Amino acid sequence: MDKESSDIDSSIEDDDTYEIENEQVQIVHSFPYYIMETIAAGAYTTLAKTTVAPLERIKILLQTRAEGFHSVGAYGSLKKIVKHEGLRGLYKANGVTILRMLPHSAFHHMTYEQYRSILHYKCPSVGTGPLLDILAGSAAGATAFLCTYPLDLARTKYAYQVVDRRKTCSDGLRCSCIHSGHPAHQGIRDVFRTIYRRGGMLAFYRGVGPTLGGILPYNVLKFYSYEQFKRMVPTEHQSSVALNLSCGALAGLFGQTVMYPLDVVRRQMQVDILNHNARYKNTIQGLKAIVRNQGWKQLYAGLCINYMKVVPSVAIGLASFDAIKRRLQIPS
Repeated sequence: MDKESSDIDSSIEDDDTYEIENEQVQIVHSFPYYIMETIAAGAYTTLAKTTVAPLERIKILLQTRAEGFHSVGAYGSLKKIVKHEGLRGLYKANGVTILRMLPHSAFHHMTYEQYRSILHYKCPSVGTGPLLDILAGSAAGATAFLCTYPLDLARTKYAYQVVDRRKTCSDGLRCSCIHSGHPAHQGIRDVFRTIYRRGGMLAFYRGVGPTLGGILPYNVLKFYSYEQFKRMVPTEHQSSVALNLSCGALAGLFGQTVMYPLDVVRRQMQVDILNHNARYKNTIQGLKAIVRNQGWKQLYAGLCINYMKVVPSVAIGLASFDAIKRRLQIPS
């Protein structure tokens, strides 16, 4: 009798769980399609970004030529971070990266179709082919990036500072960054306060030029190389999803490799001491100064990390995106 009662209770609990999950799915289905896509994209991007967060932090330290890190390479930097900040240090600033992803995806999704319609009707000479998609995608990417750039800036400045957590700081005083000697930020809020105090609202867009200047060329290179890679695939395999995704990943890597020096300039501009030591006034000056003072190889510092992270990032992102879409019953 007790067993039958237990089975009945278990069945009731399962039914209640199913009804709750079904209600949650129904609520999601009441959203417009682009919001469902944005939720799914934000979730899978969060998982992918968290997976490669340690590599991202090391890349920032190599790009900005942090003293004591640029000379020891990726593995040496990894060990050094763990030594001073522990395993948690590998994920420093990952929270703000995740915080940035959802609004970035939302702005991109919402503005892409708008730009596409405007270009189609206002500039009919553009046509309806690949050029329209490239221009609309670039404009949507630039809009999303501008709207979320302060978060990207804060993440870079926070991830750049390495603090020795084994030491206790003096009473009431901040710990210092081990490679720059400057007082370390206590958190993202402190980063925002410091940026605003030193440079006002304009300071939140320090280094935005190199990225905006590289968005259109990157999309052109990515699209062109994607089409070239697809032509190399035998006709009988051109419908393969896996091969198309592989071509897309390779095309993205090619575009990133060509435009990577702009990313290095952006990172170095972001970590400058605002108003006190703004080394580069613009992108061209930044490129010239880096080559002159740090050598041309610095323009590609950390590039190998991009190659290392692409496979796990894409694999986890696609697998989780599929799972999330099935869970929310979003049509493919």
